[in-house]
Amino acid sequence: MTNLDKLIRYFEDFPGIGARQARRFAFHILTLPPQDTSELAHLIAHLKQHVRQCEHCQRFFAYEHGTSAQCRICSDPNRDHSKLMIVAKDTDITPIERAGAYDGLYFVLGGTLPLLSDQTNTLRTGALRKSIDRQLQTDLQEIILAFPVNPDGENTARFVLSLIDEHYAKQQLRITQLGRGLSTGSELEYADPETIKSALKNRT
Repeated sequence: MTNLDKLIRYFEDFPGIGARQARRFAFHILTLPPQDTSELAHLIAHLKQHVRQCEHCQRFFAYEHGTSAQCRICSDPNRDHSKLMIVAKDTDITPIERAGAYDGLYFVLGGTLPLLSDQTNTLRTGALRKSIDRQLQTDLQEIILAFPVNPDGENTARFVLSLIDEHYAKQQLRITQLGRGLSTGSELEYADPETIKSALKNRT
């Protein structure tokens, strides 16, 4: 297998990227000036040195050595600690923040649970419990499940609900899910601000 074929294979493994788009990416890189390809290679090789996973919400954020182990959202004293929104992946947070309709905290579960699978080891369930325990000390009242509106997202919501019920049944937490506004099959990552606002307003 040539280096070009290997590069195309890597691009094909990216979320939402098919074979045709992967080839377009690879051949586009071939058209770049040498200094651009060198900079791109350097950025990829050193990316993890300048990115940290937040100890509270588990999302990745850019940081400098010596700075807080918490991301900007978790370290903001003005956020509402009575609300915790659980999302599947980091990129789900961006459209919610852009909509400006939510001021609580987040937790990134690390993916969804496929409908026909019971393999939960890829999900951050232990870290989720720690996050809930931590927020219970600062008046946590509501947990919002914000997963994709598809079978895997619904299966993940059921799993998280069972986890919360098993460990926090006595806490009288309000458990809600995003409501009307998100159509079936929707991914939060691609939702527009008005759709997000509607879904939050109508959560049940």
